[in-house]
Amino acid sequence: QVQLVESGGGAVQAGGSLRLSCAASGRTFSNYAMGWFRQAPGKEREFVVAISWLGGTTYYADSVKGRFTISRDNAKNTRYLQMNSLKPEDTAVYYCASRLGAPTRTQSDYDYWGQGTQVTVSS
Repeated sequence: QVQLVESGGGAVQAGGSLRLSCAASGRTFSNYAMGWFRQAPGKEREFVVAISWLGGTTYYADSVKGRFTISRDNAKNTRYLQMNSLKPEDTAVYYCASRLGAPTRTQSDYDYWGQGTQVTVSS
C-alpha cells in the first residue's frame, strides 16, 4: 500500500520559516513526480510546487516563488518544502501528492496523496 506521510507543520509568526517533509513508502518511486498543494479554510485546494523525480523540473505557484523551495532525497524517498518569509495567507493544510511521470500543476493528475499537515502563520 502506497503511503505519503507529511510532517513539519506548525504555527509560526509572519516572516518565519518551516520545513515540511513528505516521506513515501510502499513501492519504488522511481520516475514519480511529487507535488505540494494546500487548502486554506473556506477555499479550494491549490497548487503550490512540484518537482520531477530527478529534480530537473520544478514548478512554483507565483504566490510562493522566491520564498518556498522544494528539494528531494531519492535515497530516502522523501521530498522537502522549505518555506521562508511566511505570510498569514500561507495558512493552510499542506498536502503532498505523487504521480508517475512528469510533474504537473493539476491535482487531478496525482494518484497518491498524504493526509496533510497544518501550517498556521500569525501576523
